[in-house]
Amino acid sequence: MRKKSIKYRWVVLGAFFYLLLVLGVAFAQEMVKSSYSPVVITEPFEKTMVRMKAAKPEVMKRQMDLLNERYDLSDRPAGGVMMSGGKKAVQEGVRAKLPEGMTWEKLAEMTPEEVREKDLWPKGFFPLPHPNHAEGGMVFPKYHIEEIKKQEGRDLTRFDLDLDLPDHLLPEFPPPIYLTTRPDLGDVSQGKVVTMMNYYELFNGILNPKQLEGLRLLVTPFPQQQFNLTEDRRSELPSRGVTCFDCHLNGHTNAATHLVGDIRPQEFRHRLDIPTLRGVNIQRLFGSQRALKSIEDFTEFEQRAAYFDGDHVIAAKKGVNVLERGSQVHFMAEVQAILDFPPAPKLNIYGKLDEKKASKSELRGQEVFFGKAKCAVCHPAPYYTDNLMHNLKTERFFKPRMINGRMASADGPIKTFPLRGIKDSPPYLHDGRLLTLEDTVEFFNLIQELKLTDQEKKDLVAFMRGL
Repeated sequence: MRKKSIKYRWVVLGAFFYLLLVLGVAFAQEMVKSSYSPVVITEPFEKTMVRMKAAKPEVMKRQMDLLNERYDLSDRPAGGVMMSGGKKAVQEGVRAKLPEGMTWEKLAEMTPEEVREKDLWPKGFFPLPHPNHAEGGMVFPKYHIEEIKKQEGRDLTRFDLDLDLPDHLLPEFPPPIYLTTRPDLGDVSQGKVVTMMNYYELFNGILNPKQLEGLRLLVTPFPQQQFNLTEDRRSELPSRGVTCFDCHLNGHTNAATHLVGDIRPQEFRHRLDIPTLRGVNIQRLFGSQRALKSIEDFTEFEQRAAYFDGDHVIAAKKGVNVLERGSQVHFMAEVQAILDFPPAPKLNIYGKLDEKKASKSELRGQEVFFGKAKCAVCHPAPYYTDNLMHNLKTERFFKPRMINGRMASADGPIKTFPLRGIKDSPPYLHDGRLLTLEDTVEFFNLIQELKLTDQEKKDLVAFMRGL
């Protein structure tokens, strides 16, 4: 009897220690933060796809609930104001919603500390999470997916996610292409989406042989984190990958989204609003925060790692495309460097308004831009960038919080993007949290504590639309 009792105690003690071990391992796994994604996938692809397809409606509902809580997403085109291709109206109005009982004027009178303590920072001015921040990855607009499928038979559909922003708040599709080398031609895209299927017929006789080869590489699909041939892809069928121009459509942007590759852990990674490539020839920093010093660096590093969420280990698994620096990278960079800003007929050779062509509102807006609003401190003429990075310190206005898997805290220094052609590139700020130019003016009015009047705000928007 006593032997049985001792044996029973040892069994109980063993079970207790085993439970402690299991809990300890689980706790350790929960606590350990890793810079690396798992290389070996233990769940069969079919099971992953079924699970994530089933979760998609709830994931998208959660994100759309957030957007509707933050913004007015209605279709409100500005009368007579079109993007440079003339096919799409610019959206107008402040879309970020205010806390109940608050006005923009009242908010502007408060100090950052008061806004923070009273929790009055507009929800639309918080960092914008990815449609599924914990998952991340490239997500494309529906109309772009359909066009690429039509031209190439390549499917950029994700089985787990859709792009969250409505089409009317995105850039013109397809956007025009303007070349610094042939400004006499105007839009050289002929109203088409440039792909592997048509780049040669469109540009043979306009580009030199190096540039033609660079353009070919820019429209060639290469394996990427979500679109590849392995079992941890997010496309239903094995994929040849994505092209540079799948995001930087026609050398501009289609507002596809992703997460930046240079931050860990996942909840601190910024949503990425794909920037235009127009005017990269005058830029000296590349990447919203990485401060890469040349377009060649950016082109090469995107392929080696950032294409794969900044992970060269996963890149090797999926089929990393290592570009040859002396020819391929140079050829691709040469094409990007001749992508021009859209025409701005009201600007003179110094990048300022021609008084004979500009409206009174635009002229007043220019005065505010270079004066009271201090916009030109970071965005000087003629291209409206200082080619530096600046820290807006938005965290002065709110307490850190988790928003749909995104830790809203300090953004840190962000590159000054050029404002030339800005009306063609909604949404705004590095993560796309600002849907219109009016939102952008309200945001910086608070950030810089400017106390602009309603008329000054309207005039600023009118001026920026003419850049």
